[in-house]
Amino acid sequence: MNRRAISVTLDGDNLTWLKGRTGAAGIRSVSELLNQIVTAARKQGTQAAARSVAGTIDIDAADPRLDRADAAVRAIFHESVGRPFLARKTPPVRARRSKVARRRG
Repeated sequence: MNRRAISVTLDGDNLTWLKGRTGAAGIRSVSELLNQIVTAARKQGTQAAARSVAGTIDIDAADPRLDRADAAVRAIFHESVGRPFLARKTPPVRARRSKVARRRG
């Protein structure tokens, strides 16, 4: 597949959403997620069909009435909160080499 770098300008909320979806989906980068979104839209065609989330959730056959759902969600939440999380006010600064330094190798 032939990929090209482009510049995309997004609202801050949209960028935050994309970054969150990238992490949640286990995708390497926002670029990869955007590529997947565009590919899916192209394959779907130009018709703006209604989409639904019906059928996208698996319900445990042992708990069809979701009697134990609260406990399951709490357990998942507590497991997630227990994982280390690195928060920064600003992104790390990446050192940039000058053009002269890059030419020298």
